[in-house]
Amino acid sequence: MGAFNGRVVVITGAAGGLGGTMVREFLLNGADVVLVDLRQDRLRQLTESLDVPDEQTMAWAGDLTDEKVVTELAAATNERFGHCDVLVNNAGTLGAPGPLAELSSSVWNQTLAVNLTAAMLCTRELGKMMISQHRGAIVNIASVGAHSPNTSPAYGVSKAGLMALTRHTAVEWGPLGIRANSVSPGFVMTEMSAAHYADPDLLALRTQLTPLRRIGAAEDIAGAVLYLAGEGAAFVNGQELVVDGGFLSAPLMHVQRHADQYGGHSAPEPGLLARQLRSATSPD
Repeated sequence: MGAFNGRVVVITGAAGGLGGTMVREFLLNGADVVLVDLRQDRLRQLTESLDVPDEQTMAWAGDLTDEKVVTELAAATNERFGHCDVLVNNAGTLGAPGPLAELSSSVWNQTLAVNLTAAMLCTRELGKMMISQHRGAIVNIASVGAHSPNTSPAYGVSKAGLMALTRHTAVEWGPLGIRANSVSPGFVMTEMSAAHYADPDLLALRTQLTPLRRIGAAEDIAGAVLYLAGEGAAFVNGQELVVDGGFLSAPLMHVQRHADQYGGHSAPEPGLLARQLRSATSPD
């Protein structure tokens, strides 16, 4: 508690399930937080749910693919708090699934605009404050989809580009005291992904393919973000922290004889899938 006292943290995509969890964790640790999201109504709901003094937060609604909006966000952050210590580029879109041969330019452009260009604009504009103060930490939310193709060609490409942006920022701005790292979530239960887990067969499959035998929670990702943003990661720069329960490491295990998989321990613990199903369909 208090690890971010006096720090100003800007979180994009703040009103989503993952973003909201990060907002609460940073506030709990003493940070002043700028909540950024496309929708004003969702931002209002989030801010009203936070049990913190009004002066500890600032809500900003706007389309981050618009360069003017991002410039205004940086100016407003500077006017309100005077500095920016942490930027979390969390805003994103899944991109419509479909075959590459039928991928429309509009879907491609929109997915890259939200997942990559907006992150670049936020890094550039909010990073100017970090450059002036010779310190700062940027955490980009990438994805295991950057490593392994899924059903949305544009999504994986945009997240791979975000990882490249992370490495470039880390190297160019490292001498200025600014660190840049990325977090790549695996299967995580969030508002954006909830539709996938409403299908019990898909939920069971993804659980079986994850060595830890559970779907991730928003708190799993938030914990990784706070680590990379904090002093405990002061010498971590240009790195990707994969938070996927071991999913990316497991493909070769899954093409072995079932009896030999996981050293003979391939079956999930009793009742685990049932608990996952109840969690996925719970109103909470």
